[in-house]
Amino acid sequence: MGSPEEARVRLPQLRLDELLEELQARLDAARGTRDRVHSLLEAVLSVGRELDLEQALHSIVEAAAALVDAEYAALGVIGPDGRRLSAFHTVGVGEEQIAAIGPFPEGHGILGELIRHPEPLCLAKISEHPASYGFPPHHPPMNTFLGVPIRVRDQVFGNLYLTEKRGGGKFDEEDVSVTLTLAVAAGVAIDNARLYAESRLRERWLRANAEITHSLMSGAGHAEVLGLIAERAREITGAALAVVAMPMAEDTGPLSVELALGQGADALRGLVLPEDGSLVGEAFARAAAVTCEDVTDDERFAAGLPQLTGLGPAVAVPIGTVGGGVRGVVLLVHETGHTPFTDKETEPLQVFAAQAAIAMELAERRRDAEEIAVLKDRDRIARDLHDLAIQRLFATGMTLQSAGRFIEHPEAGERVLRAVDDLDETIKIIRSTIFGLRAREGAAGTGLRARLVRVAGEAAPVLGFAPSVRMEGLLDTDVPREIADHVVAVLSEALTNVARHARAGRADVALATDGHELRLSVTDNGVGIPPDGRRSGLRNMAERAQQLGGELTLDTPDEGGTALVWRVPLPEREAPGAVFEA
Repeated sequence: MGSPEEARVRLPQLRLDELLEELQARLDAARGTRDRVHSLLEAVLSVGRELDLEQALHSIVEAAAALVDAEYAALGVIGPDGRRLSAFHTVGVGEEQIAAIGPFPEGHGILGELIRHPEPLCLAKISEHPASYGFPPHHPPMNTFLGVPIRVRDQVFGNLYLTEKRGGGKFDEEDVSVTLTLAVAAGVAIDNARLYAESRLRERWLRANAEITHSLMSGAGHAEVLGLIAERAREITGAALAVVAMPMAEDTGPLSVELALGQGADALRGLVLPEDGSLVGEAFARAAAVTCEDVTDDERFAAGLPQLTGLGPAVAVPIGTVGGGVRGVVLLVHETGHTPFTDKETEPLQVFAAQAAIAMELAERRRDAEEIAVLKDRDRIARDLHDLAIQRLFATGMTLQSAGRFIEHPEAGERVLRAVDDLDETIKIIRSTIFGLRAREGAAGTGLRARLVRVAGEAAPVLGFAPSVRMEGLLDTDVPREIADHVVAVLSEALTNVARHARAGRADVALATDGHELRLSVTDNGVGIPPDGRRSGLRNMAERAQQLGGELTLDTPDEGGTALVWRVPLPEREAPGAVFEA
């Protein structure tokens, strides 16, 4: 045993070693805290830089797992109903494991507890909590748990779930504090990403509206514009199917599917949907958007439409202006498993449809103004022909007729009389032309030529292509209104048959008259008419021809397809009377 002096020397040395150890421990703790604060700062900055919402959510999960040293982490997004999870982002579980486990959780058990009570929840063993729901087969074992809510503008957006702290330890208060700090930063990042996504979405809707307005003002056809509306709405909303239905009457009655794009579109084109009891009809009648969560379990969708597989949530939006009539309905359908259409998705879609309707109305007003200008010009031409050309021809004929009395040479006299007859015939032709220029029947675009072009254009969406149209003769002057109505009905029925049965890639329409007979022919390059096919439409067309004293013939050209010819005689028009008397 040493001397008292040695003890006095050793005692301070022992206390100094303990002090150094404690100081070193505090320095290590401070260094660890500094490193953790630095990691938290980096995580906050990393999350805040993300503008894409999906990428931001994934970055939040990765940062949370790294900060608290958790083996598994997930972020559950709470759905619109506030009770279930609509999305689930994970870290630590591989794709093969996810596939083996099955569908993502919807919010039962501990996850549901955090949805019902959005407060931090820290557990040493998950299975000991009363709300524990258990794990599905192939799920990795999990014991320790830390969950915190993520709030965006005072609303709970979702929850962070962290399990299995590495090293076998438990999550402590510092872990909770760090995770809550990250959750605040995550809420700001999510809000920024949402605002950015909404601004980009508004920009896409504005571009689509500008494109439709430009197309309309450039003179695009009705079918082309409807196709553009459906395609842009489908692209922006990510819908699997887009349908445009238009009323068959002006403002009421059933609706016809003018255009369909996407999944199952072939089965929908040309269908007629009832106004009562159908999803599209309800949106048309109410002039408001109508949604359904699953088209396979909604009687309104089944009314008039065939059963379609692989489709889920749907929304029907009217194409109409505020305070004005509804022009049609756009139906959009998501794939099965997609979340239902929300108000944030439906509202810009309604604005888009309303602006498209305004553009259509403005284009119609512009076309009306152009037609009025054309009609005024026709009136001027008709007036000039009547007041100037006919009068001069009449005077010339009278002069020649008078001069013929003084011609003694028989052949010369005969030539003068033939010239007078030619002038008489010329005056008749000019009078017929004047009648055609002025025969508007009270409105623009109601002549047979215009009606025929309109029917062919309206059939293009159903056919999948635009039929060619050729017309010859004085159709607007020589064909009476009654016969013109029959021709329009026959052409509409013929093109509908081509669309439904022919599977054709081309159709040619020709209408011609020589003043005595009217001949309509519709040919296609399809599969022809099967011997046992339905012939009610053909029978109707044949009866129309027989009522007018004509006939309907069908033929199969050498190159295939079908050639339909519908011909009827025209009533003899009363001659205007001879201008001159020989």
